[in-house]
Amino acid sequence: MIITYLQDDGTTERVSTGDLSAIEAAAIEEAIGHVPWTRIEDRLRGQDPTAMRAVLWAFRRREQPDLEFATFDVPGWRHRLKAGIERAEIDEALSNIMLEALAKNEDSTIDAVAPHLRKLAFDRADVDAALEDLGKGHLVRSRD
Repeated sequence: MIITYLQDDGTTERVSTGDLSAIEAAAIEEAIGHVPWTRIEDRLRGQDPTAMRAVLWAFRRREQPDLEFATFDVPGWRHRLKAGIERAEIDEALSNIMLEALAKNEDSTIDAVAPHLRKLAFDRADVDAALEDLGKGHLVRSRD
């Protein structure tokens, strides 16, 4: 997941959960109430402000080791924080769906989930690229 934060000066800070260390991930789990990482990922996909704030906090602690989660705030978070899935996550989701669809010899499952993946994606073009890579370019919406 990529978390983007629109800073006061108008620049955008981007951090990826893929760049977290195991210790940082554990600190996030502990900070938000001993929530398992898989649930944190679910919460990030749902744009949960506490989960997004926790990821940003973990990265900020690299330069400010004494920064406490309880006091770390993101004013205006609704307009400044966003989580989006990365290309690797899109590839994984589509590969799993593809296996199911191939077993049933149908594209309807892939076609139904593609709009949802586009909504979650950090870069919506990654969904179309992933479909192309799977040999499902005929499902790319930009061609409609």
